[in-house]
Amino acid sequence: MVPQDNLELAALNKARKYCAYKERCQSEVRNMLYEKGVHRDYIEGIISSLIVDDYLNELRFAQLYAGGKFRMKRWGRIKIKQKLFEKKISERCVREGMKEINENDYADTLTRLVEARWKNLKNIDVKDKASMLRYLQSKGYESDLIYKEMKRYSK
Repeated sequence: MVPQDNLELAALNKARKYCAYKERCQSEVRNMLYEKGVHRDYIEGIISSLIVDDYLNELRFAQLYAGGKFRMKRWGRIKIKQKLFEKKISERCVREGMKEINENDYADTLTRLVEARWKNLKNIDVKDKASMLRYLQSKGYESDLIYKEMKRYSK
């Protein structure tokens, strides 16, 4: 795509800098351009140009997002998928991005989260177990895995 005028060129350069700083998805770039007051007619052309120049890549974004949120924030699969869908990432890209989460690492992380929470509890009663369940669900872990892990610690 060749920019039509100086305004479009300036917007394209802003978008390139925005994407070069950190991996972005199309919806983030669109929102940034809207906030900067870029005319609607320019936005899709700018997005296309960023894709062609490899500044934007939804698959790469999904892979980095899933891996990063899991490793850094210890989010579970449910929450990661939900956030990716909120960013309007395609089903295929989400599926591929989720492959960045190693099964063994996922199980180990859940185990460590349960262990850490379990140590802080003095009398483990129904209320504490419910609290732990809600906490782990809010982090995006699957209920069946949470129950299985909590069962191991309640023995």
